[in-house]
Amino acid sequence: MNLLLFESKEMMSDATIVLNDRRSEHIIRVLGCNSGDTVRAGMINGSVGTGEIVSIGRGRENSEVVLRFTAEGDVPAQPPLDLIMGLVRPIMLKKILAQAASIGVGRIFLINANRVEKSFFGASLLKDENYRSYLLDGLEQAKDTILPQVSIHERFRPFVEDFIPTIAKTYSRKLVAHPEAGEGLKQVAGTEMTGRTLLAVGPEGGWVDFEIEKFVEQSFVPVSMGARVLRTDTAVVALLSQLMVLMGE
Repeated sequence: MNLLLFESKEMMSDATIVLNDRRSEHIIRVLGCNSGDTVRAGMINGSVGTGEIVSIGRGRENSEVVLRFTAEGDVPAQPPLDLIMGLVRPIMLKKILAQAASIGVGRIFLINANRVEKSFFGASLLKDENYRSYLLDGLEQAKDTILPQVSIHERFRPFVEDFIPTIAKTYSRKLVAHPEAGEGLKQVAGTEMTGRTLLAVGPEGGWVDFEIEKFVEQSFVPVSMGARVLRTDTAVVALLSQLMVLMGE
């Protein structure tokens, strides 16, 4: 935990926050802090700053930490990159969400596709925003506060044909990962990228030809990472990392 995150509703009028969960355990048992010490802290979707430990209460069943937050600087900017992803197995999705949040994405669209197992949409991970804790894990690692927005789309064609046009003007470029594409990221995107980028990565097994055609109809450009076919979790991290380098992030 490189950054202690808290909700705005947790902060009282005197800027104090009472912690009685894994965060307080981390402060006491991992960081070994005492009253008067400070930790890096941030409000979710707000500023990063310093948390001064006001008091620590140690008990048999729980440990309570009270800290006072002081914001430092402006709210971090939203990452200039959004991700469309064919839904994968919950165990893989947990890893991808944490890694994507750590690398930096603004929005994540989880969509259906021909090679998506339909039962995945019924996973408990997708209910009541149970995936949120994995996004927070990624933000804590990266020392960022801007929580990616996640939306779930169970029908492929309405998403591509109806929804994409409503957000298309937001992006300077739209890319779809495809092993059989003739060009790589650097060839397609160039070395000086500005504006927002929308990247689509297929589910396990990849996109079928029909899906690639539908993306191309919406002005997505197919891009390849070479001859090797990567697992979805590996491809997402590799592509996001390369794009962040090209965008100067």
